[in-house]
Amino acid sequence: MIVGAGAYPTFKGYHGYPSSICASINDEVVHGIPSKRKLREGDIVGIDCGATYMGYVGDAAVTVPVGKVGEPVQRLLEATEQSLHRAIEKCHVGNRLGDVCNAVQSYVEPLGFSVVKNYCGHGIGRAMHEEPQVPNYGKPGTGPILREGLVIAIEPMINLGHEDVKVLSDGWTVITLDGQPSAHFEHTVAITEDGPQILTVLENSVKAVEVA
Repeated sequence: MIVGAGAYPTFKGYHGYPSSICASINDEVVHGIPSKRKLREGDIVGIDCGATYMGYVGDAAVTVPVGKVGEPVQRLLEATEQSLHRAIEKCHVGNRLGDVCNAVQSYVEPLGFSVVKNYCGHGIGRAMHEEPQVPNYGKPGTGPILREGLVIAIEPMINLGHEDVKVLSDGWTVITLDGQPSAHFEHTVAITEDGPQILTVLENSVKAVEVA
């Protein structure tokens, strides 16, 4: 579909990554490599996808349940997605990057979830990873001032259990150290004078959220 639209899958071959998407299951936080593994009722799958079109990169992720999941996992999914939109709401000209980062942390931690601190969001444009880094934690009122034209990929990675993670022997797949599930949501967001513009919302998405 990406190639058919005149673009190309940014992930494929990026620093040697072998696939067009990242598919991370259950305790896999990010960078899971798609395989022939069969999904089962109660699994959750993080799907992270990037595309380059006319020289510019878009990056987005969503975590979806396979059938019915347990109540704690459902709450994790809802909290992680909501934390993304809380962060997007802070993407106004004149705010600071720390306001965006803190919005995730200050929402999920009181709910009992933990923020993965080893990985973060990023600036995005003609390259997938540009400055600034966009952690999912921090102090409000700190960091660079958000200016019109800045585009960032905001991507909360939130664990049901402890924040500690490790990388598997494949060199890519990041898993939680305690084996608890992890959720990942991401949007590419432009800072404009009229407020944040989410560049990766599907036009027909029933979950598209308007932000202030």
